[in-house]
Amino acid sequence: MRPTAKFSLSFGLVTIPVAAYNATDTAASVGFVRIHTADGGRVRNQPVCSLEGTEVSPDEIGRGYRTDDDTIVPLTDDDLDALPLPTARTLTILAFVAGGDIDPLQIGKGYYLGADGPAAAKPYALLRDAMERHRRVGLGKIALHGRETLAMIRPVEDVLVMQVLLWPHQIRPMTGVLPEREVKVAADEVRAAETLMDSFGGLSEEDVHDHYREALEEIVAAKLAHREPEFEAGEEPPAGRVMDLMAALQDSVRAAKRARGEIDEAAETDGSGDGRAAGRTATRTAARKTASRKAAAAGKTAQRKPAKATAAGTGTAKAGATAGKKTTAAAKGSGAQKAAGTARKATAAKRATGRGRKAG
Repeated sequence: MRPTAKFSLSFGLVTIPVAAYNATDTAASVGFVRIHTADGGRVRNQPVCSLEGTEVSPDEIGRGYRTDDDTIVPLTDDDLDALPLPTARTLTILAFVAGGDIDPLQIGKGYYLGADGPAAAKPYALLRDAMERHRRVGLGKIALHGRETLAMIRPVEDVLVMQVLLWPHQIRPMTGVLPEREVKVAADEVRAAETLMDSFGGLSEEDVHDHYREALEEIVAAKLAHREPEFEAGEEPPAGRVMDLMAALQDSVRAAKRARGEIDEAAETDGSGDGRAAGRTATRTAARKTASRKAAAAGKTAQRKPAKATAAGTGTAKAGATAGKKTTAAAKGSGAQKAAGTARKATAAKRATGRGRKAG
């Protein structure tokens, strides 16, 4: 890579010559050109002088500063180099702060900083290792590409990286962005959202792949070959407006688990595996509760039946005792009658004998 700028990195009394290299490649992104729709001809942005109406070559183009009254003041490279700014050639670190203190909205283009020369290698490594151990990033100012800007220096692996920062006044206020009325979120909804967040894994190579560019290249290739583009079938995005927030969160958790293979899709014949499993669990629970109630009722019935049997046995015993008494009484009565009959017969026989003796 070729450096885009060279300057010094000042760390107290330590000065480190560095070279800045573009860390991003905008050419790798999807780009379009403007064409004339009638014939497909290119529509170019040609530099034209507003006074002469003629095209201007790149080596004839310079810088100019427009004042409030639209006056254009030409500025040369020598004029910019003569600016009395310490940041014109040196990035002086003004403070070391935690990386979390930097507003992400301020972070702009990134540059790799390399040690510019053998003498810069040791102080370069010293600053890098000290920032790594101290877990801090450096903040400073640098005049880059004709303007002064804030910059953040941070270690990334074995390299120092400079991140251009926007000035605080370049961040627009949030007026008109927030909802007009206060929205209340229930605690269980927050917990469900946290559960959904926990269900997300880390980014995979597939997640950080530029599928849009691949699809666009397939369309271009299909047009050149006079054929239809071929795309792999993907999942349809959810349609319709979500009305039940909790249901949407729970469905999202199940979808994340299915994507990681934690839920058996074969068991989800109707696409609601967890719901069906929950239904089966509820059915089994209800069946167990019913069986428990029946068992309890049977136990109570069993406890009542011995009591009834005891009462019946007691009644039978009482009836037997009464019948026994009656039998005994009857037996006694029958014996007395037999004895009385025998006595009467004996008396009659004595009387008959006495009458026979008197007749002889």
